[in-house]
Amino acid sequence: ACDRSTVRRCLDKLLRYRPSARRFPVIVSQDCGHAETARVIASYGDAVAHIRQPDLSDIPVPPEHRKFQGYYRIARHYRWALGQVFRTFRYRAAIVVEDDLEVAPDFFEYFEAALPLLRQDRTLWCVSAWNDNGREQMVDASQAELLYRTDFFPGLGWLLLAELWDELEPKWPRAFWDDWMRQPEQRRGRSCVRPEVSRTVTFGRKGVSHGQFFDQYLKFIKLNDRFVPFTRLDLSYLKKDEYERSFLPRVYSAPEVRVEELQGNRRRELGAVRLQYSGRDAFKAFAKALGLMDDLKSGVPRAGYRGIVSFVYRGRRVYLAPPQDWTGYDPTWS
Repeated sequence: ACDRSTVRRCLDKLLRYRPSARRFPVIVSQDCGHAETARVIASYGDAVAHIRQPDLSDIPVPPEHRKFQGYYRIARHYRWALGQVFRTFRYRAAIVVEDDLEVAPDFFEYFEAALPLLRQDRTLWCVSAWNDNGREQMVDASQAELLYRTDFFPGLGWLLLAELWDELEPKWPRAFWDDWMRQPEQRRGRSCVRPEVSRTVTFGRKGVSHGQFFDQYLKFIKLNDRFVPFTRLDLSYLKKDEYERSFLPRVYSAPEVRVEELQGNRRRELGAVRLQYSGRDAFKAFAKALGLMDDLKSGVPRAGYRGIVSFVYRGRRVYLAPPQDWTGYDPTWS
């Protein structure tokens, strides 16, 4: 948290839905020293641990980054807060939640079920509550239990292990930490788990990013409202080998259609379909035409796995996919 007294909205939901204070202690790390926000956090008493970033000094930034001072402060705060969680409190895993997120009723259930998977599968490095293309008309709310692997680091409510912090902390960046996480040097070919239907929504239009994407995408994200008993489900299908054995054939056996056929709502009888792209410009054009987020970070599309983005368009499943002989991401696509 920093200077949003609306952190109350976030904390109320976290505390209402958490199944156990012992299993899910809540630590609020506050930057900025904002008095009203500090009072709100303090009003929760023993229900949360309130820690405060001690270094509130200005950060020297290159002249061309003067307007990005906020991003430098955020990166410094993340480094300090995660250091506290893993070094001082000595927890082995943590879920990172920003002060402008509201969580779904099964938020904790989801992460509790995914934690063993994260520990077992070394090709995973995070579990996220967020679907970047999770707008109401682009997800299948009847499949709220559906989870995916994604090569894109989604953030916005995410679980990491202490071992990952051991790896990232020594080289933590001075600014833009989330895009830094998306670089090949940090990702190292690993994936995250993400849901079909988001388990968080953001209500923070006003912030360091000045509402970038908020009015166009973020305020329309569908928050899951149906409790899924994830801890009773078998999530082994998300392990890399199993996932690729089932997901890739499903994508590449889907009949290929043209974007005009999708937009014209034609060939409905085909069921799930595939729209193939062969370069950066084609990807961006198709994404724009269909209402997907079209930006790429280090060549990876939002919510993509092996270049494939799965979403719902006009009530049917669509896979926006590269050719089957895909050889990897091109970091120059951005």
